[in-house]
Parts: sequence; C-alpha cells; structure tokens
Amino acid sequence: MSMQVNAAEQEKRSVRLPMVEIFETVEGEGTRAGFPTVFVRLFGCNLRCVWCDTKYSYPPAEAESTMTIEDIVAEVTQKYKAEHICMTGGEPLLYGSRSGALLQALCDIERMKDVHVETNGAIDLAPFLRDITSPKARYIMDYKLPDSGENEAMIHENFALLREQDEVKFVIASDRDFDAAVETLAKYPTKALAMFSPVWESMPPARLVEKMLASGLTGVKLNMQLHKIIWDPAKRGV
Repeated sequence: MSMQVNAAEQEKRSVRLPMVEIFETVEGEGTRAGFPTVFVRLFGCNLRCVWCDTKYSYPPAEAESTMTIEDIVAEVTQKYKAEHICMTGGEPLLYGSRSGALLQALCDIERMKDVHVETNGAIDLAPFLRDITSPKARYIMDYKLPDSGENEAMIHENFALLREQDEVKFVIASDRDFDAAVETLAKYPTKALAMFSPVWESMPPARLVEKMLASGLTGVKLNMQLHKIIWDPAKRGV
C-alpha cells in the first residue's frame, strides 16, 4: 500500500507547469505585506485586464520555462530562506488539478508558515478549498471591477466560499469602480477581509481614503503596493 502511495506522490511531483519566475522579496500587499516571501509565478492567464502589470506572464509572451513540481519545491527550499510563499501568475489556478498539486506540495514544505494564492476571481475556488486542507493555504481573490474590462468574468459564488483567513482585493481605478466594489460587498457577503487598492494614475490614494471614510467602510482595509513604492513600478523580480 505504501508503495502505491509513494508512486502516486511521485507521479504528482513529476507534473510539469509553465513558469515565469521564482524569486524572493518582501510581500508587497495584503495582510502579510512586508514579510520576506518566495514568489512562485506561473505562466498563463484567462483574463486580459486593462491595467495588468504582469503582461509578460501570458500570451503572446511565452513561458520562460516549464518545471516539475519537484523542481519548484527544490528551488524554493534550497535557494531561499523565507517562510512565506506567494503562488501567483498570471492566474496560478489555471491548471486545475496540476495547480492544486503544486499548492499542496508548497504547503507540505515544513518551514513554511503561510502559502497564499493570488487568484483573479474567474476561477471556481470550490475544488481547491475541498481538496487542499492545509491550514497554511490562503486565497487572495482579486475581484475585477468594471474599469478592468473583465467584470463579466467574475464568479460571485466564490465570495461565500472564502474564509476569515482569506482576502478579497478590489483594484479601484475610478469612482465607478469604487461604487461597484461597495455594491458587490453588500450583495455578496464574505468572511474574507476586503481590501481596496488604488490605481495611482487615476485614483490617488488620498482620494480613495477620503471615499472610504465618507462611505463608513470600517471593515475594509486600504491596500498599498509596497513594491511599487520601494522600486520602479515596472521592475521585475521584486
């Protein structure tokens, strides 16, 4: 029986995924902002948001490499020291059971305290929440508002699935986006922490704070992107 289990586990570890990069920096946003974190960035996305800052992670660009889950885990554990992982993309859950196998393998790394997945709101989270039972696994759902151009792709059933340890992020580019975010939270209650992120070019952070206070959003957190403050916003690997 153990040989069968080991064979099944080895088969999962040999699964290959298209990759963009693996690197270590500080987490730039969310409740773990500031912690040293290993970023595991997968290639490919099912959306094309207007303001996307990682266009190099989906076609017509090409995957920089493919890696087995075993190789990904080896690089994370041997090359870096952080105790937090961000599984991101693109859309890291795009590959279904293969994405789930990677998430489980990352959670199985003993030293890791937190493995958070940045997902875009257009992927059904039910299978992942069902199959990945590790308390380390958390989901940060980036709900796409009207100005993103991808609002129609959102799966609203995900709101009810998210837990207290999860987060839901709204990237706000305009007054229209702000109103849509407030309306969405009212219509789809969730246990996850709600965060509002400004698109600086069109929604200055100070204006977003004013709107949050005026609307009485006491349960919503302002979410600033530290990596865009520390480094050039276009810089990769940070």
